Amino acid sequence: MIALVPDEGIQRASAPEHRSAGDLAYHLFRLSVALVDAMDRGRFVAEWLRENVPPDLTDGRALARYGALVRGRVSGWFEGAGLVELSRVIDGAEGAKRADELLEQTTRHAACHLRQLHEKLGVMGLMPEPLPADLALLSPPHGCT
Repeated sequence: MIALVPDEGIQRASAPEHRSAGDLAYHLFRLSVALVDAMDRGRFVAEWLRENVPPDLTDGRALARYGALVRGRVSGWFEGAGLVELSRVIDGAEGAKRADELLEQTTRHAACHLRQLHEKLGVMGLMPEPLPADLALLSPPHGCT
């Protein structure tokens, strides 16, 4: 979806979240790989979610390629993980959580940002494919940030 955004629109911020399409896409991807990083390290580092877009990801196509790498990393992790992985306890800034709880939290957070990005593209006059209807079931309890 981010590959649809023309270069001149990738860094244009708008209300309500005041993030550009590029910032939002990078945050969405970084959130997704942060889960796998936390599972590998046993600790979820909140600063991972505050990282800025790297300077080499300046257009929608570059961000889409980064997203493809993230999808590969995440799916590869799940291919190699067993169910026991989801019962592990992961430390974090908000305290320790079971891995399955962290998975649910990050999935809801990512779904919220995916909806925001889809909306943002619609406002820009781009026509991304419709999102799956059941994505609405994945709403975070306090919105997304």
